[in-house]
Amino acid sequence: MLIAEAIAAGWSIEAEFAAPGAAAVSHAPLFEFAEGVLERVASTERPQPNIAVVAIPDLGDVPLASAGLVLVADAIGDPGNLGTMLRSSEAAGVDAVVLTPGSVDVFNPKVVRASAGALFHVPVSIATLETVRAAGLRLVGTSSHQGTPHTGADWSGRVAIVVGNEAHGLTDDAPVDQWVTIEHAGRAESLNVAMATTLLVFEAARSRLGALPGSA
Repeated sequence: MLIAEAIAAGWSIEAEFAAPGAAAVSHAPLFEFAEGVLERVASTERPQPNIAVVAIPDLGDVPLASAGLVLVADAIGDPGNLGTMLRSSEAAGVDAVVLTPGSVDVFNPKVVRASAGALFHVPVSIATLETVRAAGLRLVGTSSHQGTPHTGADWSGRVAIVVGNEAHGLTDDAPVDQWVTIEHAGRAESLNVAMATTLLVFEAARSRLGALPGSA
């Protein structure tokens, strides 16, 4: 349950609302809905029996200067894609996720659900590519048509993987330090950005650590 994930990550629960007879998940003030009300106020067709109001943290507090592996989501527009990218980033051990201005709201309910709780565990900030570079990170841009194959790229040092908008990707003159590409067969010009992100963060983690955290 997402409320439990938020609590485990240290986020503040300000209020909790529950269907009739449902037990509380948090220690926040609990309000019980009348029969049938939860289904009318929730944003899903079959909601969990508990929903909560969670305090939103300051997105400017992410310490990029100490991060070793960062994902930069440049103008990502689809909430399902961003949620999946957060989930993959947490699983691969990414230190932080940066959204550039103009990206979908990271607290969009669809982002929160698609992240499967990862949003509460991966530091997220809003910043420009220039800010990320100023923190001392090397910017590795992703492209459908240029760059080193991602399986042979240099992922050492302090790296920020930059992935672009679903429709347009990164422009060829984007201010990155190097380009990587995911080689593939078939007719598609490129992979879905969330799927591409999953491949990239796991390959970077494998290359940097030799194996993912917790693997045998």
